[in-house]
Amino acid sequence: MERLFYIPEVASAHGPQLDHVNDLVHWLMLGLFIGWILFFFFVLFRFRASRNPKASYTGVKSHTSTYMEGIVAVAEAVLLIGFSIPLWADRVDERPPEGESVVVRVVAEQFAWNFHYAGADGVFGRTDINLIDLESNPLGLDRDDPRSADDITTINQLHLPVDKPAILHLTSKDVIHSFNMPHMRVKQDTIPGMSIPIWFVPVVTTEEMRKRTGNDEFVYEIACAQLCGLGHSAMRGFYTIHTQEGYDAWLAEEAELLTEVDDFWD
Repeated sequence: MERLFYIPEVASAHGPQLDHVNDLVHWLMLGLFIGWILFFFFVLFRFRASRNPKASYTGVKSHTSTYMEGIVAVAEAVLLIGFSIPLWADRVDERPPEGESVVVRVVAEQFAWNFHYAGADGVFGRTDINLIDLESNPLGLDRDDPRSADDITTINQLHLPVDKPAILHLTSKDVIHSFNMPHMRVKQDTIPGMSIPIWFVPVVTTEEMRKRTGNDEFVYEIACAQLCGLGHSAMRGFYTIHTQEGYDAWLAEEAELLTEVDDFWD
């Protein structure tokens, strides 16, 4: 089911909390909008020229507007202190251990998303800027490093298992990009020279979302939400949320491809 005003259906564990705060903010804004419109028409009627032919230099002495502004300030403070800050702190302070999560390095560039998995040994191999080749080795992975032998890299294709924390370390090779996963309620800038971690727990597989939407060709998309150059609009990635068995099968398939490539070059 799609949310009102087409907010994509949530597919992460923390998404409903963000949606709840978003709903509260919009209800407050709707109340303010209606209130100010009513006040505007009241002022037009109350202080119309036919009733007030001469200007009043004393002005309105009532403190009603002050009380109303105070109520709005309290409502905003409740939203900020009672909802937004605790939710933000939960995302920042309660990051799960990497040993219990799927950890992926995400490297943005004009105009693609590069993904780097540590492989079976769980250790990321060495990368070197001097080894970067945009076609064959966009991450500059040093295949002579033993730790790199089982590392998996993909371009614009992210794979994750359902119901398991995913920790993504974001960085950029060139300019500032913004990693946006609308269904996961995840958005974070990628900044050159910085590695910024984000985490979430996917709770809806791609296959399940296809059934929910009635679209057999549905795919989760990754967008760049920061204008990053002439090819910005084409900077799209895709991600697949598997069952754990499906994810393990994908890893095994990628590992087999690595072995075949190594055998070919040997």
